[in-house]
Amino acid sequence: MVTTLLYQDYPELPEGDMARLRSSVVNTLALAELACDLGIGDHLRLGRGEEATGGRAKPSLLANTFEALVGALYLDRGMEHVTSVLRPMFAAKLSDLVAGGERYDAKNALQEVAVRDSAQVPSYRVTASGPDHAKRFAAEVVVDGILAGTGQGRSKKEAEQNAARAALGRMTNPAGSAPGPDSGPTPGAVHGRGGGRDAFAS
Repeated sequence: MVTTLLYQDYPELPEGDMARLRSSVVNTLALAELACDLGIGDHLRLGRGEEATGGRAKPSLLANTFEALVGALYLDRGMEHVTSVLRPMFAAKLSDLVAGGERYDAKNALQEVAVRDSAQVPSYRVTASGPDHAKRFAAEVVVDGILAGTGQGRSKKEAEQNAARAALGRMTNPAGSAPGPDSGPTPGAVHGRGGGRDAFAS
């Protein structure tokens, strides 16, 4: 459904940009955010261990449940109904990314890699300098206690995205340089669960 949405709404984009945009909105963290928006966590039946360790907020459980609900909706009502429900959710997220000039969400992708590799969520430190009419922002991203990347921008969001992009370049390609602004993370970096995410997007 997301692939079709991209093809229909952004026909001018190169295939690579479409793939990176899809990766930004169809991954464990992005689906977990949608599940949170829908309040799905409140309705999970969990064992004592998961309940005690914050299972209702775990991205993997939320994303899995979101996918299960989509599958159930598809079996019960068909693809046309699924599309009518999901299209507005994903269209809004994609529109924000395209409007911001992004071809993928570097912060989301970095969090996927960091959680997968070190079970740690990245943290950001942002400072501002310059006059109010021409502020510049500098961001540092720390992963597992180590400075992983830095970035600058005309807004806090832009600086954080650039810092995340620099960190991704080091973490996914340690021997090489960081990817440029239009580069996306490696497929393995985005898809923490591999085929499951792609199967959902197809």
